[in-house]
Amino acid sequence: MSETTLDVRDVPPSDRHPKIHDAFEELDAGDVLTIVNDHEPKPLFYEFQAEVEAFDADGYAVEERGPGEFVAHFPKQ
Repeated sequence: MSETTLDVRDVPPSDRHPKIHDAFEELDAGDVLTIVNDHEPKPLFYEFQAEVEAFDADGYAVEERGPGEFVAHFPKQ
């Protein structure tokens, strides 16, 4: 299992989801994509849950590390 971290805080909002989806697709089964974001990525979680078959929703976790810093873990089955 490996972990890839993607900080999207400086990515324009319209480019974030495509960039995250591309990074997730590159993972192997059992890997985790860790997203650093400026807000809780709940809409992204729901998007992945509905559209990405390889997303392990039960393994998803998010924590707020400080103002404007949320870290979310998107595991791949």
